[in-house]
Amino acid sequence: MRLSAFVRMRLITHNMLTSHVKGVKNGYPLVIKAEDIKEQETDFNPDFISRMITRIEWPALTKAMEMIGHTDQLPEEVPKDYETNNDFLKQAHHALMEIEVITGSLTCPESGREFPIANGIPNMLLNEDEV
Repeated sequence: MRLSAFVRMRLITHNMLTSHVKGVKNGYPLVIKAEDIKEQETDFNPDFISRMITRIEWPALTKAMEMIGHTDQLPEEVPKDYETNNDFLKQAHHALMEIEVITGSLTCPESGREFPIANGIPNMLLNEDEV
């Protein structure tokens, strides 16, 4: 399997990315400008999603869903019974694992620096003067 299969621009990836441009104090969450989005069904693993919920910045995920035009697909807050709430886990799985930004960009909320997304891969490399 190609390495790029592991770094695809899914919303789980977006939730963990931040801008490291020199001088930026708050480079999170990155603003998504999606030109092309693909939804692809993946195997649902409720145990994995349940474990990931505690690591996800939920407000950033719901905002990301808004930015790509998928409003009202997630609750504003994680339900207290999320570990046993199969409907919620399926919604979270879809948002985190099945939506991929194919082309577009990620923008640092503080500096405005844009990072391109091409072929589903975000390019977060910095120029020498940005390090």
